[in-house]
Amino acid sequence: MTLSYRRFYSAGRLMMITSTLVTLIGCNNVSPTMNSANQSTIKSVISSVDEVFADKLSADYASADYDKRAQGYDWVGVKVRAESDQQIDIKVRSRSDIKKPTCHFDGKATLMGQDAAHGTIFQAQVNDSTAFFQFKDDTLTIDSTDKYALNYFCSGGGSLAGEYKKLAAGLEI
Repeated sequence: MTLSYRRFYSAGRLMMITSTLVTLIGCNNVSPTMNSANQSTIKSVISSVDEVFADKLSADYASADYDKRAQGYDWVGVKVRAESDQQIDIKVRSRSDIKKPTCHFDGKATLMGQDAAHGTIFQAQVNDSTAFFQFKDDTLTIDSTDKYALNYFCSGGGSLAGEYKKLAAGLEI
């Protein structure tokens, strides 16, 4: 029974991710036509958008229990820094001040797509699987096509998968 449920759950999750990817690809398959007089103006606008894009994503994010760290709660933090308009650097760290750290990950992810409905999605190859980093409404969601691929980076049954809220101040590791 449990094995059948896991297969169904994994297949359902894979179908959901696949449909999201198809939607994103469809949203980005528009090729604007422009004349050469407008090309330089559009390129300068794109450059300024890229800077805003980098500033918007370069932030620190944390799990829900980060606000309760003074009471001894476990938490996981994510530092995101834009390396370019197409790539981000990601560092995931867990609490290490009063406990042995349970999660540790360093990696780079490449822009997959962005639109109003899905936010901005990056992807990275992680343990023979693809991990997705979705940024929308000051929330970072980390997920993978293989739900166990993100467990490798955490001990004690933890996982990098989940939602992280954007912090107003820097992450205190």
